Amino acid sequence: MKRSPHTARRTAVACALAASLIASIIAAIPAAAAPALDASARSLATQRTGSGALASIVIGIVEQGGEPAVYGFGKVDGRVPDGGTVYEIGSVTKTFTALLLAQEAAAGRLPLDEPVQHLLPGYTIPAWQGQAITLRDLATQTSGLPRLPTGFIPPDMANPYAGYGAAELQAFLRGHQLARKPGASYEYSNLGYGLLGVALAARAGQPYDTLVHERIAVPLGMQSTGVALTPAMRARLAPGHDATGKPTANWDFDTMAGAGALRSTAHDLLRYLKTLMPAAAGTPYALAIQRQRPVMQGVDIALGWHLSGVRGTRIVWHNGQTGGYAAFAGVTADGKRAVVVLANTSAPVDDIAQAALVPGAPLPAATVALAPEVLAGYTGKYQLTPGFVLAIEPQRGGLQVQATGQPPFEAQAAARDEFIVAAVDARLVFRRDAAGTVDGVVLTQHGREMPGRRVE
Repeated sequence: MKRSPHTARRTAVACALAASLIASIIAAIPAAAAPALDASARSLATQRTGSGALASIVIGIVEQGGEPAVYGFGKVDGRVPDGGTVYEIGSVTKTFTALLLAQEAAAGRLPLDEPVQHLLPGYTIPAWQGQAITLRDLATQTSGLPRLPTGFIPPDMANPYAGYGAAELQAFLRGHQLARKPGASYEYSNLGYGLLGVALAARAGQPYDTLVHERIAVPLGMQSTGVALTPAMRARLAPGHDATGKPTANWDFDTMAGAGALRSTAHDLLRYLKTLMPAAAGTPYALAIQRQRPVMQGVDIALGWHLSGVRGTRIVWHNGQTGGYAAFAGVTADGKRAVVVLANTSAPVDDIAQAALVPGAPLPAATVALAPEVLAGYTGKYQLTPGFVLAIEPQRGGLQVQATGQPPFEAQAAARDEFIVAAVDARLVFRRDAAGTVDGVVLTQHGREMPGRRVE
């Protein structure tokens, strides 16, 4: 039916008014605020970069449906680092290796319980009383293989994995005997993940770095993630520092690439984590974070990712550390918040990351500066139990503390004879004899006190 000119004009005016009203309403809606950085995480990052314990650190945060935010601390070549600064991510690489496996399994091309031997016919993969190591065993750190090959003595300790190739891996596996049944218990193994990367690359007929690039980085728009440093990545690389703060070389990987070879940025890793917020059912991302096996009470493992709790919130996470860098990537299990933390010093950053991922951690206690001669007085070994010893030595205004079978952690002084190990929420109180010499320590953690005596 034909409308009159008057009716048409009234309709046009009404539409224009409606459009104007809608535009006004949209303009009045504030843009989604960038996710805030928890005060405790900010305080820890400020303290550690200020003291030199970390040369620089970036903290990337994204919330479900929102835009990411990146917070930088310290300096890289005289500038505050940002979301495009490149860092080594160490063992966070393992989650990429596991995702390559999840892609094959979710598509029905490769069962998780496929024996590794089937993918590497040229290798002799050890078995336990006829039970083979499977891909699931490797991906869940339950293969029975050790953390590193027996007799692993790199010719260059500043770049330990560079010279470990296929011949060395084959020779080790050929002569190795498993100490237990695959799948029986958890034992973190760089060797196992190196082997998983080799197996997946062999099946695809492509190098490991090509698989990561073509199947993960390119589809997700991760332009600054890879094994090799492109010229553009090298221009934005944060130079690494060892645990004492001295500059150190970057690590290179050959056969063990699947365990820790990748470099990346906060921007790229937030893109990666957004695939888990939440992961759509039936996708490789959902399979990658699906619980597979227990690790210990309250901690489980998926394909590469660990599952545990922080202040009542379940999180999915992995950390990493090389000779000059530290990293953490995690997402809350409900998919509402994800965090990436990258540092160019080989020192743990887990406590900073957990505070950023699950806000509400108490502010860290104030620290004090102690004279070098006072710090030197704590140097030594302290036996807490027959098989548990703390090795302690001075480090950059604080102490380095390493327990038997564990990585080193930094301790900062809250007072003379009292130190805080923030990364593991522990406290050390040193005791002195009648002459004033340090002769013991009390470790307090999770409400439990463990006294120890100084031993020669």
